[in-house]
Amino acid sequence: MALTAAAMALAGASPVAGPFLAATFLAYAGVSAVIVLTIEGRHPHPRFGAANLMTLTRLGIAAIFAGVVVEGLLDRSRISAGVAWTCAALLLVALVLDGVDGLLARRQAMASRFGARFDMEVDALTILLLSILAILLGKAGAWVMLIGLMRYAFMAAGIAWPALAEPLPPSLRRKAVCIVQYAALLVLLLPVAHPPATTAVAAVALAALAWSFAVDVGWLLRRRRARPAT
Repeated sequence: MALTAAAMALAGASPVAGPFLAATFLAYAGVSAVIVLTIEGRHPHPRFGAANLMTLTRLGIAAIFAGVVVEGLLDRSRISAGVAWTCAALLLVALVLDGVDGLLARRQAMASRFGARFDMEVDALTILLLSILAILLGKAGAWVMLIGLMRYAFMAAGIAWPALAEPLPPSLRRKAVCIVQYAALLVLLLPVAHPPATTAVAAVALAALAWSFAVDVGWLLRRRRARPAT
């Protein structure tokens, strides 16, 4: 209900609410359909679980960001300061939920491969949309899209080179860098933040992300070389 109210408030703040509402609905419905089609066999528990519901709420927030992005692509002036502040507030809610859902899943013995992947993909989608939003707000150049695209580039590389598609061990470094991305993008959303400060913040976030992916790629390649030849 709270997300619905936020979406309607943002729609009311926009001169053209139709594209916003359509993009929000399509983003949420599309990812939800993927969940229904892929959950079997990956979620061994009888209930969906409170942690996954939190991630589903974060997906709803990402869908709202998708609607704002579409409106901004049509006309950047539609992303008013009020819309930007609302997006920043929603992102703070998403950050809190992201910090709690994994802990809750483990505490309730509801952790699953599905939940971990669901959490990761919602993070990736949210960061991609926020990267586009940062460009539309004029907070950094088009290069900031690399923050949002790096996860998808890594997945594409895994298709071309199967060694990069191998599972990675849990990593506090990876989680910390994800938080850095969220924090940097939150700063970029704030109407009171402007270049060149926002450009510097985005550059630091991108450098941290590139370093983290480089560490993972190096680990996967070393693991591949260490395997005995068959």
